[in-house]
Amino acid sequence: MLLLAVSILFSLSIGSAGISVRDVWGIMLHQLPWNDGGTAQWSEGDIAIVTQVRLSRVLLAVLTGACLALAGAGFQGVLRNPLADPYTLGVASGSSVGAAFLILFGFQAVIGMWTIPIVAFATGSVTLLGVLWLARGRMGMQLETLILSGVIVQSFFGAFVSFMVSMSDSVVNQILFWLMGSLAMKSWIHVYVLIPFLLIGLPILILHANPLNLFSLGERHASHLGIRVERTKLIVLIGSTLLTAAAVSVAGVVGFVGLVIPHLLRLMIGPDYRLLIPLSAFGGGIFLLWADTLARMALSPKEIPLGVVTALIGAPFFAFLLHRRKNGGEENG
Repeated sequence: MLLLAVSILFSLSIGSAGISVRDVWGIMLHQLPWNDGGTAQWSEGDIAIVTQVRLSRVLLAVLTGACLALAGAGFQGVLRNPLADPYTLGVASGSSVGAAFLILFGFQAVIGMWTIPIVAFATGSVTLLGVLWLARGRMGMQLETLILSGVIVQSFFGAFVSFMVSMSDSVVNQILFWLMGSLAMKSWIHVYVLIPFLLIGLPILILHANPLNLFSLGERHASHLGIRVERTKLIVLIGSTLLTAAAVSVAGVVGFVGLVIPHLLRLMIGPDYRLLIPLSAFGGGIFLLWADTLARMALSPKEIPLGVVTALIGAPFFAFLLHRRKNGGEENG
């Protein structure tokens, strides 16, 4: 919590607008409801940059990172697979297909700001079912088959999104947004979209922390200990998909957050999901906040797509996990 607070303070204090740290926090203190400081000494533009642009983006990065990391922890717990996350399973790509379809045909506001999240959840759920169906065989669900199924489905939906990009002229940039991921040009309304999804998904995963711990013993043992295995798997997978869809509907496809954060925390604090789930929310928020700060400041005033930054960090880490798992298997053999 202290690290998250320091990260928020730092990220809020810097930006490309050239507003000093003293002015930033002077504006923030002036906005407090109990502060009757009289007439503001800052321009309306500076106040808007700090309160409407910078603050909303910082909070949005924290919430988006929390959603993705929680989803990754949920997928890894149910599938008993440290390499599972919304990106590798294709759920994030499936969610982006629904968003891209709405943008292409101009239906993104049919039922207001909830249109894209709802459709993203539906297409993400269908994607998850497809991946699990492809991966399941007579001998159960193997790690390699699951990863391969996710790659296949992700490639298919990636091609489908590319096809929609080629069909579009006026909204091509908006669709490309979903492919690269970004928090640019977001506002408080996007923060308000994420909060309900997080308030639903986080309690679902916390309430199922003990069953996820028992899943590590195997589904048969968990069933003998009184866990309703199929019901638990369904609820956790739905909750994780809901969190993924919410994050994708706001930020686009931002990969590897759900893979890196739960695994790092597992190495630090152990596999107890009673700790892993709430700390994943904090860790995901911190990671994505620093990634977004780097994305907007590294080449300022230009921005690097957020998905590019997380991929540059996450892809080598993913390769390290695969290499470590392979070497561990060889040593055990």
